[in-house]
Amino acid sequence: MPLPLASNQLLLCVSPDWATPAGRLQRFLRAQSANDWQPVGPSIPVMLGRSGLAWGRGLPAEPAGEVRLKSEGDGCAPAGIFVISALFGYAKPGSTLAHPAKLPYLYASPDLKAIDDPASSHYNRIVDQSSVACRDWTSCEDMRRDDQRYAIGAVVAHNLEQAPGAGSCIFLHVWEREGVPTAGCTAMSLADMTEIARWLDGAAAPVLVQLPRAEYEALREAWGLPLFAA
Repeated sequence: MPLPLASNQLLLCVSPDWATPAGRLQRFLRAQSANDWQPVGPSIPVMLGRSGLAWGRGLPAEPAGEVRLKSEGDGCAPAGIFVISALFGYAKPGSTLAHPAKLPYLYASPDLKAIDDPASSHYNRIVDQSSVACRDWTSCEDMRRDDQRYAIGAVVAHNLEQAPGAGSCIFLHVWEREGVPTAGCTAMSLADMTEIARWLDGAAAPVLVQLPRAEYEALREAWGLPLFAA
């Protein structure tokens, strides 16, 4: 069973199929036994990558059949099981949003960059460029944007081994608007993202499971996933 026993918070995201750039996400909290998952709140709509889903690099887990693998710039959000490792946002440390965070919090200053250059030693890392001696990247994403998409978000631990070209800098974040897909992240309304950020607790080792419907149905029992009827 690939879900860690220490993980008591689950974000389960299910899309209609591999190609659809939208789905629904439901929070679950593990109660007593390993398979005793209780839903938290209603399921919410989310937007996925413009090309749908592709199998990503997360916790060790095998897909149910042959799948396409995620790669840099493919426009796919990653499918699989992923640790939620940190929060980020525009609120400064010590603010009413950042201070009570129960995960490591990254302040999205103008110097905070997400490195998507596969040739960089910082590939698939979020770095404060003011503290980097050698900026060896030719492309990156600003974590401080002119819109609200990174006002609050969470880091999805995808491709931690930094395999070049396997996909980088995957987040949960605020959508541009409902109906607009992402470049490869999972996006939702500001209200939903804020509520999830406040709910996530590092002590509960939260994980994201993201699958198309058929794959979810095929793997649900083997992975010990809860029923998700939405």
